[in-house]
Amino acid sequence: MKTFNADERGYYGDFGGAYIPEMLWPNVEELRQNYLDITGEASFQEEFNQLLKDYVGRPSPLYFAERLSKKHNTKIYLKREDLNHTGAHKVNNTIGQILLAKRLGKDRIIAETGAGQHGVATATVCALMGIPCIVYMGEIDIARQAPNVARMKMLGAEVRPALSGSRTLKDATNEAIRDWINNPVDTHYIIGSAIGPHPYPDMVTRFQSVISEEIKWQLKKKEGRESPDYVVACIGGGSNAAGTYYHFLDNEDVGIIAVEAAGKGIHSGESAATSALGKEGIIHGCKTLLMQTTDGQITEPYSISAGLDYPGVGPLHAHLYRSGRGEFYSATDDEAMVAGLELSQLEGIIPAIETSHALAIFEHKTFKPEDVVVISLSGRGDKDLQTYIDYFKL
Repeated sequence: MKTFNADERGYYGDFGGAYIPEMLWPNVEELRQNYLDITGEASFQEEFNQLLKDYVGRPSPLYFAERLSKKHNTKIYLKREDLNHTGAHKVNNTIGQILLAKRLGKDRIIAETGAGQHGVATATVCALMGIPCIVYMGEIDIARQAPNVARMKMLGAEVRPALSGSRTLKDATNEAIRDWINNPVDTHYIIGSAIGPHPYPDMVTRFQSVISEEIKWQLKKKEGRESPDYVVACIGGGSNAAGTYYHFLDNEDVGIIAVEAAGKGIHSGESAATSALGKEGIIHGCKTLLMQTTDGQITEPYSISAGLDYPGVGPLHAHLYRSGRGEFYSATDDEAMVAGLELSQLEGIIPAIETSHALAIFEHKTFKPEDVVVISLSGRGDKDLQTYIDYFKL
């Protein structure tokens, strides 16, 4: 049977694997050897599910967006990950990883963050478990996501700026990896996206798969069937998308749609549309599609959204693109901002700008009136209010 899940070496088709410096091999190997056994234990599952329910607030609602559906003449359901504790899907993964880190005997946590949502989610679970936390964040992102920086500090985390390169997510990840190489024994690196060396993409996807697991039974109640016609998510590294797609990957009747950030236009030189612009390469420990120059230097991504300006996509998404299983679109800054305002004014929900890219799908694709389209509402817009204010001159 054709499957879109990772094989035992962490490959999705041609993409994935673990391309790491020798110094990191013991850390990554320890994780690889243990993650499936530990996360499969009944006591782990019980604690994980209990925290998702009582602390995160799951299940997150599957909401029929009546006015948005009417506007776009199709049936639109929103998977409300924005209602999770901390305001996004990120916390599903950090809860799972902190429980794993504890069972591996790690007593120091590091993380990288772009929009700050993963940093907040990591700082949150570290506060919950009483474990020291250091979050690496690009200097530019620190400036444009000030509320999230304040939240991390309130939660007791140390926020360290990445001052090299574009001073955004890619550079924060570089700094976190350097830290991990220097502190291999006591430190666990909580990667926030479906990226990195195996087992991270598979592990993060599994923790996020609670999203599609819930969609199935929620849709059964609302529509009498478990599978929608389409699932739609925005993609940077791609953890919310991976979790939204997970239980539908091998069901070819469900269309998988990914929306990337086209920035000021795919070919403007200021974009993060990896599927359109990317070529095979290695970034942050895995083989995937990434934006690079002809001599293999990584090109700087750009998006108005701090969470989508990553120069690559996770290996699962590279495989979905290359194999044709997923439909990939790119939304510009302008399209995303307008889509975010539209949701706010039609449904009373202010989405994160990352999520607004997924909502811009209606600019690019027409659905049938009877289609059931589920969109991952990956995060809420509180953190982006200043960007919305500046853009719309509110």
